[in-house]
Amino acid sequence: MSGDADGTVPKENGASAGATDDERGGEQDDDRDGRTLRARVDLLEAENRRLRRAYERQRRTEHRRAAAALVGVGAAALAGAAAFPSVREVLVVVAAIGVFGGVLTRYLTPERFVSASVVGRVYEALAGNEASLAAELGLRSDRVYVPVDGPDTARLFVPERDDYDLPDAETLSGNTLVVTGSDAERGLSLTPTGAPLYREFERSATGEPASVPGRLGDELAEAVVEAFELASSVTTAVDPAEGRASFEVVGGALGDGSDFDDPVASTLAVGLAVGLGVPVSAEVAPGEGSYTVTCRWDVNAVGGDGRDESASDGDATDDGAGDGDPVGSDSERS
Repeated sequence: MSGDADGTVPKENGASAGATDDERGGEQDDDRDGRTLRARVDLLEAENRRLRRAYERQRRTEHRRAAAALVGVGAAALAGAAAFPSVREVLVVVAAIGVFGGVLTRYLTPERFVSASVVGRVYEALAGNEASLAAELGLRSDRVYVPVDGPDTARLFVPERDDYDLPDAETLSGNTLVVTGSDAERGLSLTPTGAPLYREFERSATGEPASVPGRLGDELAEAVVEAFELASSVTTAVDPAEGRASFEVVGGALGDGSDFDDPVASTLAVGLAVGLGVPVSAEVAPGEGSYTVTCRWDVNAVGGDGRDESASDGDATDDGAGDGDPVGSDSERS
């Protein structure tokens, strides 16, 4: 009687069935592992969203508490004005300030908060990519900020040669890799990080930015600290006769200034370049707890007001500064 007749399964068929079961079991295990991994990823994403919402709620709550405290101060001052007629005028003013400040704080609370660490990580990635590109192209460490027409406001030129020549503004605006008929003009042309910040500085300014180096340096330093909060303090020292401005930056929010196109250095250099209408080179020297940004420009290329600080209003020069002394050497924004 044959194997089929007495119900005996051939060995090769049994081995094939066993292998199929093993494969099916392995596929099921892989499928379970994949579902488990996806579930964990979904759980982590949901937790991240929850934490972000909780952080935003906490920040909004802090602003609302501050608003409530200000309104409370105003209400207490108003009650005091009714109880103490001798100081009523002062207390009424305090009450008005408290209520007004509370209303502003309550309704001007930002809807979205982006932490400095997140901004820093994004900037580090972009700066690293640009630095790698410059290194691959064998470019110099020079950083030259050139004012241009159009939405960019200024371009950052990184030359290929030590004895470089600056390309014209149209060439810089229309090209990232600058290759002209002159080898001395070859290099990299980028939109500096300070260009959009300077445009915001122009929009938020109460008037036209200053056209003299000393006052312009002070305005830019104040914007870096007060408007953009990119540093704790910036001390300026400007020497228009030498075409040099130095800025000591303390408490930089995005590093020690050593990264490619540091936002603080870029904003200061772009501001000077656009304000004075001349190319400005920038160097950054890291220090202990601070770093120094030194900007230089060609004095002969600057207009009359930019060459002579005394051409501005009298308050543009610090009291006691003699002829040829650096202007703004004691100016600090914190």
